[in-house]
Amino acid sequence: MTSSNKFKFYFLLGFLAVNIFIWHTVVMEDRRGMLKVSFLDIGQGDAIFIEAPNGNQVLIDGGSNRAVLKELGKVMPFYDRTIDAVIATHPDKDHIGGLVEVLKNYRADMVMEPGVSSDTGVYQELEKTIADKKLPRILARRGISLNLGDGARLNILFPDRDTDEWETNTASIVAKLVYGNNSFLLTGDSPTAIENYLSMIDGRNLKSDVLKAGHHGSRTSTSESFANLVSPEYAVISAGKNNQYGHPHKEVLDILEKIKSVILKTYENGTISFSSDGERIRF
Repeated sequence: MTSSNKFKFYFLLGFLAVNIFIWHTVVMEDRRGMLKVSFLDIGQGDAIFIEAPNGNQVLIDGGSNRAVLKELGKVMPFYDRTIDAVIATHPDKDHIGGLVEVLKNYRADMVMEPGVSSDTGVYQELEKTIADKKLPRILARRGISLNLGDGARLNILFPDRDTDEWETNTASIVAKLVYGNNSFLLTGDSPTAIENYLSMIDGRNLKSDVLKAGHHGSRTSTSESFANLVSPEYAVISAGKNNQYGHPHKEVLDILEKIKSVILKTYENGTISFSSDGERIRF
């Protein structure tokens, strides 16, 4: 390489480094004081990315395949290869299939799961990946509150007991994300039986600005009584277009329309992102 070419190379390298620094600074300034929650468009499944006001990050579920990597690339800076916490709500493929790829491509600080197992290959692969990487494993239990920083907290509402040998959907982690006066209720594939139980023990404390409709809008979740208690301004349905299950079911859409929620669907809207300053939610 000639001296002239070396100069051009190092000049370009320096220019790129400066631009990355400026871009990083702008991103940090833009998110200061804001909670960001993105329901990723990964087809039939769930994947929710949370970024706290201080930059801490949580991924709840990862869809069924590598599609989650592409969507994470849209909501995370390209140079960021770390996620503070990965949460698997339950071990069904459409929730954990993509987490194997996430853990292979990102450094995670810990993994949280409900404690129910599965005999599927994808579950076994996820457990092996967690073990190989020696990641701390936390059992989700009611009363656990993850301090995400700057006042943002992820409160575990369910399970409240040992879920070993339970049906997987019934064991789903249910969590409420709270930041100031704003909140998001995240229900996994939790069925109406668990909704009824939470309604009994939590009552009006379930009230949230955003509800992630359980089980992709299936009629097995989001009962009218539960929806009335949550009374969300927005209801998010994470599902694949023309999926084989017919999600979301008309019964659920009718309930959400009846309580006057704005219904958002990943298969129509793509990745659905919210931001909150603790007082107001922006979609």
